[in-house]
Amino acid sequence: MVKQEVIILDVKSLDEVKAKMKKAGTSNFHVLADFDRTMTYGLNPDGNRTETVISQLRSDSKYLGEDYQKEANRLFSIYHPIEIDPKVSLAEKINKMHEWWKLHFDLIARSGLTTKVIEQVAREKPLRFRKGSLEFLSFLAEKGIPIVFMSAAPGDMILEYLKQNSLLYPNVHVVANRYKFNSRGRVISIQEPIIHTFNKTEITLEGVPVYSELKKRKNVLLLGDSVGDVGMVEGFDYDNLIKVGFLNEEVEKNLELYKDNFDVVLTGDQDFSFVNKLVNALVKK
Repeated sequence: MVKQEVIILDVKSLDEVKAKMKKAGTSNFHVLADFDRTMTYGLNPDGNRTETVISQLRSDSKYLGEDYQKEANRLFSIYHPIEIDPKVSLAEKINKMHEWWKLHFDLIARSGLTTKVIEQVAREKPLRFRKGSLEFLSFLAEKGIPIVFMSAAPGDMILEYLKQNSLLYPNVHVVANRYKFNSRGRVISIQEPIIHTFNKTEITLEGVPVYSELKKRKNVLLLGDSVGDVGMVEGFDYDNLIKVGFLNEEVEKNLELYKDNFDVVLTGDQDFSFVNKLVNALVKK
Protein backbone atom coordinates (compact mmCIF):
# COMPACT_ATOMS: atom_id res chain seq x y z
CA MET A 1 0.00 0.00 0.00
CA VAL A 2 1.26 3.48 -0.91
CA LYS A 3 2.29 5.53 2.11
CA GLN A 4 -0.15 8.31 2.96
CA GLU A 5 1.58 11.64 3.34
CA VAL A 6 0.48 15.27 3.51
CA ILE A 7 3.12 17.19 1.57
CA ILE A 8 2.94 20.96 2.04
CA LEU A 9 5.27 22.67 -0.41
CA ASP A 10 5.72 25.90 1.58
CA VAL A 11 4.33 25.82 5.12
CA LYS A 12 4.95 29.52 5.80
CA SER A 13 3.30 30.62 2.56
CA LEU A 14 0.31 28.36 3.14
CA ASP A 15 -0.16 29.72 6.67
CA GLU A 16 -0.06 33.27 5.34
CA VAL A 17 -2.69 32.53 2.68
CA LYS A 18 -4.89 30.74 5.23
CA ALA A 19 -4.73 33.77 7.53
CA LYS A 20 -5.72 36.12 4.70
CA MET A 21 -8.63 33.89 3.66
CA LYS A 22 -9.91 33.54 7.20
CA LYS A 23 -9.72 37.29 7.78
CA ALA A 24 -11.71 37.93 4.59
CA GLY A 25 -14.50 35.66 5.87
CA THR A 26 -16.79 33.03 4.38
CA SER A 27 -18.60 35.58 2.20
CA ASN A 28 -15.40 35.87 0.14
CA PHE A 29 -14.73 32.13 -0.19
CA HIS A 30 -15.72 29.36 -2.62
CA VAL A 31 -14.54 25.90 -3.64
CA LEU A 32 -13.67 24.55 -7.11
CA ALA A 33 -13.46 20.77 -7.29
CA ASP A 34 -13.09 17.91 -9.71
CA PHE A 35 -15.50 15.03 -9.08
CA ASP A 36 -14.27 11.57 -10.15
CA ARG A 37 -11.42 10.29 -7.93
CA THR A 38 -11.38 13.61 -6.06
CA MET A 39 -14.66 13.41 -4.16
CA THR A 40 -14.50 9.65 -4.65
CA TYR A 41 -11.62 7.29 -3.92
CA GLY A 42 -9.16 6.60 -6.70
CA LEU A 43 -8.70 2.95 -5.84
CA ASN A 44 -10.85 0.10 -4.58
CA PRO A 45 -9.76 -1.94 -1.55
CA ASP A 46 -8.42 -4.59 -3.97
CA GLY A 47 -6.05 -2.01 -5.49
CA ASN A 48 -7.88 -1.67 -8.79
CA ARG A 49 -8.97 1.79 -9.95
CA THR A 50 -12.47 2.86 -9.00
CA GLU A 51 -15.03 3.29 -11.73
CA THR A 52 -15.63 6.84 -12.88
CA VAL A 53 -19.17 8.06 -13.44
CA ILE A 54 -18.95 7.41 -17.19
CA SER A 55 -17.37 3.97 -16.80
CA GLN A 56 -20.37 2.79 -14.78
CA LEU A 57 -22.12 2.50 -18.14
CA ARG A 58 -19.18 0.93 -19.97
CA SER A 59 -18.55 -1.78 -17.39
CA ASP A 60 -22.02 -3.37 -17.49
CA SER A 61 -23.85 -4.38 -20.65
CA LYS A 62 -27.25 -4.49 -18.95
CA TYR A 63 -27.75 -0.73 -19.22
CA LEU A 64 -27.07 0.03 -22.90
CA GLY A 65 -26.47 -3.41 -24.36
CA GLU A 66 -23.54 -5.56 -25.45
CA ASP A 67 -22.92 -3.64 -28.69
CA TYR A 68 -22.47 -0.42 -26.74
CA GLN A 69 -20.19 -2.07 -24.20
CA LYS A 70 -18.02 -3.65 -26.90
CA GLU A 71 -17.61 -0.40 -28.86
CA ALA A 72 -17.08 1.71 -25.73
CA ASN A 73 -14.31 -0.60 -24.57
CA ARG A 74 -12.78 -0.56 -28.07
CA LEU A 75 -12.63 3.24 -27.93
CA PHE A 76 -11.12 3.07 -24.45
CA SER A 77 -8.39 0.72 -25.67
CA ILE A 78 -7.49 3.19 -28.44
CA TYR A 79 -7.64 6.52 -26.61
CA HIS A 80 -6.79 5.81 -22.96
CA PRO A 81 -3.16 4.90 -23.77
CA ILE A 82 -2.86 8.30 -25.48
CA GLU A 83 -4.38 10.01 -22.45
CA ILE A 84 -1.75 8.62 -20.07
CA ASP A 85 1.28 8.57 -22.40
CA PRO A 86 3.79 11.21 -21.16
CA LYS A 87 5.45 11.23 -24.61
CA VAL A 88 2.33 12.55 -26.35
CA SER A 89 2.19 16.36 -26.51
CA LEU A 90 -0.56 18.27 -24.72
CA ALA A 91 -1.85 19.65 -28.03
CA GLU A 92 -2.20 16.12 -29.42
CA LYS A 93 -3.85 14.91 -26.22
CA ILE A 94 -6.39 17.75 -26.33
CA ASN A 95 -7.26 16.86 -29.92
CA LYS A 96 -7.53 13.13 -29.25
CA MET A 97 -9.51 13.50 -26.01
CA HIS A 98 -12.11 15.68 -27.73
CA GLU A 99 -12.29 13.07 -30.49
CA TRP A 100 -12.75 10.27 -27.95
CA TRP A 101 -15.34 12.07 -25.82
CA LYS A 102 -17.36 13.06 -28.91
CA LEU A 103 -17.34 9.52 -30.34
CA HIS A 104 -18.30 8.05 -26.97
CA PHE A 105 -21.10 10.54 -26.29
CA ASP A 106 -22.51 10.01 -29.79
CA LEU A 107 -22.37 6.25 -29.16
CA ILE A 108 -24.26 6.72 -25.89
CA ALA A 109 -26.97 8.68 -27.68
CA ARG A 110 -27.33 5.99 -30.39
CA SER A 111 -27.45 3.28 -27.72
CA GLY A 112 -30.53 4.67 -26.03
CA LEU A 113 -29.49 6.30 -22.78
CA THR A 114 -32.49 7.77 -20.95
CA THR A 115 -33.16 9.63 -17.72
CA LYS A 116 -34.59 6.40 -16.29
CA VAL A 117 -31.36 4.50 -17.08
CA ILE A 118 -29.33 7.28 -15.43
CA GLU A 119 -31.49 6.95 -12.30
CA GLN A 120 -31.08 3.15 -12.40
CA VAL A 121 -27.28 3.30 -12.69
CA ALA A 122 -26.98 5.75 -9.79
CA ARG A 123 -29.23 3.54 -7.68
CA GLU A 124 -27.56 0.23 -8.50
CA LYS A 125 -23.90 1.28 -8.77
CA PRO A 126 -23.00 3.50 -5.81
CA LEU A 127 -19.84 5.57 -5.85
CA ARG A 128 -17.07 5.20 -3.26
CA PHE A 129 -17.12 8.68 -1.77
CA ARG A 130 -14.01 9.44 0.26
CA LYS A 131 -14.49 9.22 4.01
CA GLY A 132 -15.25 12.74 5.23
CA SER A 133 -16.27 14.08 1.81
CA LEU A 134 -19.99 14.00 2.63
CA GLU A 135 -19.33 15.90 5.86
CA PHE A 136 -17.30 18.36 3.80
CA LEU A 137 -20.25 19.04 1.50
CA SER A 138 -22.63 19.31 4.46
CA PHE A 139 -20.34 21.84 6.16
CA LEU A 140 -20.13 24.01 3.02
CA ALA A 141 -23.93 23.90 2.72
CA GLU A 142 -24.35 24.88 6.36
CA LYS A 143 -22.03 27.88 5.90
CA GLY A 144 -23.51 28.86 2.53
CA ILE A 145 -20.16 28.44 0.73
CA PRO A 146 -20.57 27.70 -3.01
CA ILE A 147 -18.85 24.64 -4.43
CA VAL A 148 -18.52 24.23 -8.20
CA PHE A 149 -17.79 20.77 -9.56
CA MET A 150 -16.00 21.05 -12.89
CA SER A 151 -15.86 17.61 -14.44
CA ALA A 152 -15.27 15.78 -17.70
CA ALA A 153 -17.96 13.31 -16.62
CA PRO A 154 -21.61 13.42 -17.74
CA GLY A 155 -23.15 16.16 -15.62
CA ASP A 156 -26.61 14.61 -15.66
CA MET A 157 -25.20 11.49 -14.00
CA ILE A 158 -23.25 13.50 -11.41
CA LEU A 159 -26.42 15.40 -10.53
CA GLU A 160 -28.32 12.13 -10.15
CA TYR A 161 -25.64 10.67 -7.85
CA LEU A 162 -25.71 13.84 -5.74
CA LYS A 163 -29.49 13.77 -5.66
CA GLN A 164 -29.71 10.11 -4.61
CA ASN A 165 -27.15 10.71 -1.85
CA SER A 166 -29.04 13.80 -0.60
CA LEU A 167 -26.06 16.00 -1.53
CA LEU A 168 -27.69 18.32 -4.05
CA TYR A 169 -27.57 21.31 -1.72
CA PRO A 170 -28.48 24.82 -2.93
CA ASN A 171 -24.79 25.81 -2.83
CA VAL A 172 -23.73 22.93 -5.14
CA HIS A 173 -23.16 23.71 -8.83
CA VAL A 174 -22.08 21.31 -11.59
CA VAL A 175 -20.13 22.36 -14.70
CA ALA A 176 -19.83 19.19 -16.77
CA ASN A 177 -20.88 17.57 -20.02
CA ARG A 178 -24.64 17.80 -20.38
CA TYR A 179 -26.91 15.78 -22.64
CA LYS A 180 -29.77 17.05 -24.74
CA PHE A 181 -32.91 14.96 -24.15
CA ASN A 182 -36.04 14.60 -26.25
CA SER A 183 -39.56 14.84 -24.80
CA ARG A 184 -39.46 11.14 -23.82
CA GLY A 185 -36.30 11.58 -21.78
CA ARG A 186 -33.97 9.92 -24.29
CA VAL A 187 -30.53 11.36 -25.04
CA ILE A 188 -30.25 12.81 -28.54
CA SER A 189 -26.85 14.50 -28.35
CA ILE A 190 -24.18 16.04 -26.14
CA GLN A 191 -23.99 19.79 -25.67
CA GLU A 192 -20.87 21.66 -26.73
CA PRO A 193 -18.35 22.60 -25.53
CA ILE A 194 -17.25 19.13 -24.49
CA ILE A 195 -15.18 19.07 -21.31
CA HIS A 196 -12.40 16.48 -21.14
CA THR A 197 -9.35 15.79 -19.02
CA PHE A 198 -7.09 18.36 -20.63
CA ASN A 199 -9.22 21.37 -21.55
CA LYS A 200 -10.46 22.69 -18.22
CA THR A 201 -8.33 25.80 -18.81
CA GLU A 202 -10.66 26.60 -21.70
CA ILE A 203 -13.94 26.11 -19.80
CA THR A 204 -14.46 29.43 -18.05
CA LEU A 205 -16.70 29.99 -15.07
CA GLU A 206 -18.36 32.94 -16.78
CA GLY A 207 -21.10 30.74 -18.19
CA VAL A 208 -22.04 29.33 -14.78
CA PRO A 209 -25.28 30.82 -13.37
CA VAL A 210 -23.57 31.38 -10.00
CA TYR A 211 -20.69 33.30 -11.61
CA SER A 212 -21.96 36.71 -10.50
CA GLU A 213 -21.69 35.49 -6.91
CA LEU A 214 -18.33 33.81 -7.45
CA LYS A 215 -16.87 37.08 -8.74
CA LYS A 216 -17.37 38.51 -5.26
CA ARG A 217 -15.78 35.46 -3.64
CA LYS A 218 -12.14 35.84 -4.63
CA ASN A 219 -10.64 33.35 -2.18
CA VAL A 220 -10.59 29.86 -3.68
CA LEU A 221 -9.89 26.33 -2.51
CA LEU A 222 -9.19 24.06 -5.51
CA LEU A 223 -9.37 20.27 -5.20
CA GLY A 224 -8.33 17.80 -7.90
CA ASP A 225 -6.63 14.50 -8.64
CA SER A 226 -4.99 15.49 -11.93
CA VAL A 227 -2.63 18.33 -12.82
CA GLY A 228 -5.19 19.23 -15.50
CA ASP A 229 -7.58 20.17 -12.69
CA VAL A 230 -5.44 23.19 -11.86
CA GLY A 231 -6.87 24.73 -15.03
CA MET A 232 -10.29 25.01 -13.40
CA VAL A 233 -9.31 28.40 -11.97
CA GLU A 234 -7.83 29.69 -15.24
CA GLY A 235 -9.03 33.19 -16.05
CA PHE A 236 -10.66 33.72 -12.65
CA ASP A 237 -9.59 36.91 -10.88
CA TYR A 238 -8.84 35.48 -7.43
CA ASP A 239 -7.10 37.13 -4.48
CA ASN A 240 -5.94 33.99 -2.69
CA LEU A 241 -5.79 30.38 -3.88
CA ILE A 242 -4.97 27.06 -2.20
CA LYS A 243 -4.58 24.05 -4.51
CA VAL A 244 -4.85 20.57 -3.00
CA GLY A 245 -4.04 17.54 -5.15
CA PHE A 246 -4.95 13.91 -4.45
CA LEU A 247 -2.13 11.73 -5.81
CA ASN A 248 -3.84 8.35 -5.75
CA GLU A 249 -1.31 6.07 -7.47
CA GLU A 250 2.14 5.89 -9.11
CA VAL A 251 3.42 8.34 -6.50
CA GLU A 252 7.12 8.09 -7.33
CA LYS A 253 6.44 8.67 -11.02
CA ASN A 254 4.14 11.66 -10.54
CA LEU A 255 5.14 13.32 -7.26
CA GLU A 256 7.39 16.02 -8.69
CA LEU A 257 4.77 16.98 -11.28
CA TYR A 258 2.13 17.30 -8.56
CA LYS A 259 4.49 19.30 -6.36
CA ASP A 260 5.03 21.69 -9.27
CA ASN A 261 1.28 22.26 -9.63
CA PHE A 262 -0.31 21.99 -6.18
CA ASP A 263 0.32 23.71 -2.83
CA VAL A 264 -0.53 20.54 -0.94
CA VAL A 265 -0.19 16.97 -2.23
CA LEU A 266 -2.05 14.14 -0.51
CA THR A 267 -0.49 10.79 -1.39
CA GLY A 268 -1.92 7.30 -1.02
CA ASP A 269 -5.59 7.89 -1.91
CA GLN A 270 -6.43 9.64 1.35
CA ASP A 271 -9.74 10.53 2.92
CA PHE A 272 -10.95 14.11 3.50
CA SER A 273 -9.39 14.54 6.96
CA PHE A 274 -6.83 17.13 5.82
CA VAL A 275 -9.33 18.97 3.61
CA ASN A 276 -11.90 19.18 6.40
CA LYS A 277 -9.28 20.45 8.86
CA LEU A 278 -8.16 23.02 6.30
CA VAL A 279 -11.66 24.30 5.59
CA ASN A 280 -12.39 24.60 9.29
CA ALA A 281 -9.24 26.71 9.63
CA LEU A 282 -10.40 29.01 6.84
CA VAL A 283 -13.85 29.66 8.26
CA LYS A 284 -14.47 32.01 11.15
CA LYS A 285 -16.29 30.34 13.99
